[in-house]
Amino acid sequence: MPVNRTKDGRSWRIGDASDVAWIAAGTSTGLSITSAIPPVFEAYATIALPELVENYPEHERAVLGLLAAQSAGQPWWLGYLDTGADDVVFPDAPMVTLYSDWHYVLVKAGPDQVATLRTAPSWRGALPDLIFPADRSWLLSMLWDDPGRTIRPRARAPGTDG
Repeated sequence: MPVNRTKDGRSWRIGDASDVAWIAAGTSTGLSITSAIPPVFEAYATIALPELVENYPEHERAVLGLLAAQSAGQPWWLGYLDTGADDVVFPDAPMVTLYSDWHYVLVKAGPDQVATLRTAPSWRGALPDLIFPADRSWLLSMLWDDPGRTIRPRARAPGTDG
C-alpha cells in the first residue's frame, strides 16, 4: 500500500525498497563507480560542484534543465540521505536503505519540485542526493563522502533516437 505525506497542502508519494531494488541489486560497497551507480548504463559523468556555495543555485538549475530535457513529462524519484544534519523533507517517512547501509527518504515528484522540496538546503546544495526518472533512463547520485555528483544515462536501444 503506497505511503503518502503532506507538505504545503500537497500529497507526496513516499517510495519503498521496491522502487530502488534495481539500484540495491546493482551496487556494491567499494571504490568503483558501481558503488553508487548500477552497471546497467552505457556511460557516466561526474559533475564537480562549484567551489563557492553561492554558485550552487545556478549550477543546480543547469543540471536540472539538462536532466528534464531527457525525461520530459515523467515523474522523478528523489532520494534524501539521512545524514543527521540535512533536511530529508519528510523526517517521519519510512526510509529505504542503499549503498553502505545509508538511509534515504524517497519522494516521487516532478522536475519542477526537485530544487524546492528541501526547506533547509544541505552544505552540498538544495538538490536531493539521488534522482532518477520513472523509466530509469538515467540516475544522478551524490554519495555522502563524494564532493561531486555522478550521472549515468541508460544506453539507447540500437536503431532508436532516444
